[in-house]
Amino acid sequence: MPRDRDPLVVGRVIGDVLDPFTRSIGLRVFYGNREVSNGCEFRPSQIVNQARVVVGGDDLRTFFTLVMVDPDAPSPSDPNLREYLHWLVTDIPGTTGATFGQEIVRYESPQPSIGIHRYVFVLFRQLGRQTVYAPGWRQNFNTRDFAELYNLGSPVAVVYYNCQRESGTGGRRPTRF
Repeated sequence: MPRDRDPLVVGRVIGDVLDPFTRSIGLRVFYGNREVSNGCEFRPSQIVNQARVVVGGDDLRTFFTLVMVDPDAPSPSDPNLREYLHWLVTDIPGTTGATFGQEIVRYESPQPSIGIHRYVFVLFRQLGRQTVYAPGWRQNFNTRDFAELYNLGSPVAVVYYNCQRESGTGGRRPTRF
């Protein structure tokens, strides 16, 4: 896919959260029966419970870290808490899902109050088990710095969705693909 048509570029996930990377592992994220696709829209009532995450790969001895962040906190026009960490799961064996990993930062349901927020799931390949630890805070988390600190390298998969308050209208138009 041309870089200018990549939904992660169009949605500014590449740039605001991550540098360009090459997807190498399958990542599927579901809220209920609905799968997250880049730029799709959910309401807060649809994402109260943590997502079901399915990780690809071909080896149970390979482990992954899943990060979920909001780069638009507290508002897209003034994201001074960028990135807000909503969820962190480590030691996920390949070919399984997040429930087989270690939840080291508990899932916090998104509650955007102003504007349309992007919620980004980033999957990294770990160098080994028990090599990634919880940060001391959720606000001003930095996915790039986190990956560098734990030698995670570039992401292996990313997917994001848009969300605004239940009765929200207007603001930045969600990117649809």
